[in-house]
Amino acid sequence: MEEYIKKAGVLLEALPYIQQFASKTFVIKFGGSIASDNDLKEGFIKDIILLKFIGINIIIVHGGGKDIDTLLKKLGMKINFHDGYRLTNESTMEVVEMVLSGKINKNLVALINKFGGKACGLSGKDGNLIVAEKIKTGKIDLGNVGVVKRINKEVLLTLDAAFIPVIAPVSMDETGNTLNINADLAAGAIAAELAAEKLIILSDQDGLLDSKNELISSAKEKEIKKMIKDGIIHGGMIPKANSCISALNLGVKKVHIINGSVPHAVLLEIFTKKGIGTQITH
Repeated sequence: MEEYIKKAGVLLEALPYIQQFASKTFVIKFGGSIASDNDLKEGFIKDIILLKFIGINIIIVHGGGKDIDTLLKKLGMKINFHDGYRLTNESTMEVVEMVLSGKINKNLVALINKFGGKACGLSGKDGNLIVAEKIKTGKIDLGNVGVVKRINKEVLLTLDAAFIPVIAPVSMDETGNTLNINADLAAGAIAAELAAEKLIILSDQDGLLDSKNELISSAKEKEIKKMIKDGIIHGGMIPKANSCISALNLGVKKVHIINGSVPHAVLLEIFTKKGIGTQITH
């Protein structure tokens, strides 16, 4: 009996958060090690379905770097990055699109459907959901790598409300050239366009770390900018941090970076007072 009482207590603890977030929109960036761990992935999917059933509007934007690397290695192709961005020539772009829009996207859709939810798989190309332009830099040509120019939210708003959109960050520019969009930046842009309550980014580390490699539980936008400038935030965390700042400036209420390898990470971050990752606000 004691065990059941404790379970009831957990549900009651979550009640204020359920009331607060009902009918609100959460954009969740799915990726990292969780994507290659079947147990964690299935746990994440079940958590997402739970959030949907209690009235939270969920949109998933996914990456797929490890699966892309695996296929590139099998094909004997080079893997190169610069400041967290994948150097993407035409042949690499073909692999990226196959993995993201094909394998990973449809796998996530199938899992959501399997466990009782309803999902619709999209890429940034569908309905011009994400219109992008090539990143311009004087230092190095990143190839077919883009930044978001605009989001056509009507594509998402016309879907039946019962469905969870699952979005692959592959897009086109105005002339039809296919571009690889960093998933963190794509998620941030979509969250901003929809004025989402939360943007939640799943990472392979607990959140943002300070100069002593200790977790920063909460930070302001100006503190994040300083850590990027000082080199404390570096590599693949730079696009994550920049997407957080951009999303906040464009209307997202709060941004969270959490460790996706923690079981039920999203629920722990949303439904507990302290959370488990880094919360970023204005």
